[in-house]
Amino acid sequence: MKLLTGNDLPTGDVIWWTGSGWSRHIEDAGDVADRGEAIGRAEESVQHVTGPYVIDAKITADGPRPAHIKDRIRALGPTVRPDLTLKPADPEAGSWVI
Repeated sequence: MKLLTGNDLPTGDVIWWTGSGWSRHIEDAGDVADRGEAIGRAEESVQHVTGPYVIDAKITADGPRPAHIKDRIRALGPTVRPDLTLKPADPEAGSWVI
């Protein structure tokens, strides 16, 4: 299975080609087979996506899952507990001293 991914031009969010448009949810991604690069070029040329590329994936009970760890992190989120990460939007972030 091949998936097409890239980043949303206005927001920078990770997005996935569904077969008829883009989604922020990998569960919506569709197999692009050998058409991925052509779709990516077309979508980038009309400024729907930036940096599109094709990845290998497999179908699981939870939907498509990228084969490579880099893309699994892009699809499913950080590999650390989110409650332990620095939150830049938090006004208290960085106010503590080690």
